[in-house]
Amino acid sequence: MLSIRLARVEDLTAMQACNLQNLPENYTMRYYLFYLLSHPQLSYVAEDGGRIVGYILARMDEDVGEGEEAHGHVVSISVLRSYRRLGLAKRLMLQSQRAMAEVYNAGYVMLHVRKSNRAAIGLYRDTLGFRVQETEKGYYADGEDAYVMRCVLKKDEV
Repeated sequence: MLSIRLARVEDLTAMQACNLQNLPENYTMRYYLFYLLSHPQLSYVAEDGGRIVGYILARMDEDVGEGEEAHGHVVSISVLRSYRRLGLAKRLMLQSQRAMAEVYNAGYVMLHVRKSNRAAIGLYRDTLGFRVQETEKGYYADGEDAYVMRCVLKKDEV
């Protein structure tokens, strides 16, 4: 049975393994631990019978200037290939966005996505309502550009 729940420290190894199987960007355990402990209400895992098959790692942006709206940031999201097209990425994103709005009163969420990742861009834009704000040249380690995408959080809709 597929379920979504808050991520816990003991999930970090499985989250990292999910990342290593799917994404070219790989992070240290310290990286995962820092974000999980900094904003524990924002990161979730997708489970199938106790096995982690996807995750979202998110945070609140701390550099909010005076008069700026609180906002979240999706650090990383990944779903194992054999579990894609089941709506897990959408469910993970919505759960994290709901927590950003409810716990931190966030007005919007940001993320970076590779320009070549058409599947992710489609999910973010067409399903979740994100819009491209700008392009960051050479954002990724291999030199690929990233779209910076933003989605307004409406508390009654997330």
